Amino acid sequence: MNWNTYIKNYISYLKIERNLSQNTINSYCFDIERLLIFLEKEKIEVSPIKIKEEIVQQFIYEIAKEVNPRSQARIISGLKSFFSYLIFEDLRFDNPLELIESPRLGRKLPDTLAIEEIDALIDAVDLSSNEGERNRAILETLYGCGLRVSELIDLKISDLFFEEGFIKVTGKGNKQRFVPIAEVTEKYISIYKDQVRVHQKIQKEDSDTLFLNRRGKKLTRAMIFTIIKRLAVEINLQKTISPHTFRHSFATHLLENGADLRSIQMMLGHESITTTEIYVHLDRTHLTQVVNDFHPRKGF
Repeated sequence: MNWNTYIKNYISYLKIERNLSQNTINSYCFDIERLLIFLEKEKIEVSPIKIKEEIVQQFIYEIAKEVNPRSQARIISGLKSFFSYLIFEDLRFDNPLELIESPRLGRKLPDTLAIEEIDALIDAVDLSSNEGERNRAILETLYGCGLRVSELIDLKISDLFFEEGFIKVTGKGNKQRFVPIAEVTEKYISIYKDQVRVHQKIQKEDSDTLFLNRRGKKLTRAMIFTIIKRLAVEINLQKTISPHTFRHSFATHLLENGADLRSIQMMLGHESITTTEIYVHLDRTHLTQVVNDFHPRKGF
């Protein structure tokens, strides 16, 4: 079997056994593709079953010249996963990346927006355009519910449980969670859904998809990035932002206003609370206030 056959079987494994999202699968495959490009460039003909640690080390050494430590660590992790799969299938007995260490990374604190900046971005939406109400509802949903961009574009009308005050979100690995929705977010979603979306010619396969493009199809991730970047330029925002910035801001502002980490973890859909704990590092003054407010010996 050649590399493509092993990769195809690996993709099936990630999809069926690991239940990973398509975006995650694409990332894993991209890491393998980089290795294949290196092998072709160096005219090395070897199967994934026979490739030795020395060749992989040489590849890692070469990519270290091209990418930052974070990207390098991701590639190493992706390749380790692929060769671990081959071991799992009894196709190899060792992982050629076993002794290759990832570069040490400092924990990167997420960028956030001030409430005033979020308000300015939403106010900058051109409501006179055909997509204005949709774009306002998108920003309100990203910030109001702390969604990932993939969760936003996959949101369905049947996922809206406004009477109960929740929306159903399908996250990584198709894991579902219920996220509370504020009245203001519900209001702008309803305006878009009931006054704009109903007048669109909608493609059959996207009839239940909430946010649609002008052709009545599901929006792409790239389109959400474009909408946000254009608004940032409009208000002359001197920050590099993305849809994820709204998610970070959602979590940070909840923490600053007294929400507990466990609740934030559940709303964000983090599997481990250590992922959520990164938001604690954003505002030390909040931690000081917590001690002052809640420690039993605060009055002594």
